[in-house]
Amino acid sequence: MFKVSVMYPNQPGTRFDMDYYVEHHLKMARELMGPEGLVKIAVDKGISHNGQPAPYHCIGQLYFENLAGYERAIEKHGVRLRNDFPNYTDVTPLRLFSEVVL
Repeated sequence: MFKVSVMYPNQPGTRFDMDYYVEHHLKMARELMGPEGLVKIAVDKGISHNGQPAPYHCIGQLYFENLAGYERAIEKHGVRLRNDFPNYTDVTPLRLFSEVVL
């Protein structure tokens, strides 16, 4: 299984609307990418700990059957998904591509 983790760094002065992200952006991602092999989506919301802010606002994880499915989905729908970013954040996300081992 292939996974892409989309990480939104929590830098001072940045904005992240979790409600919009979950209710609109991820719904759109599921609808567009599902036919290309998207298996599931998981979301981790960063929380502060020991008085320190979370290093990330959020980490969204998109699981695909394989890398080819992700590549097809991004080829077809990547521009539309990226164009939605300003609706919920002003952060440039980092991505980690990985093979799920366990």
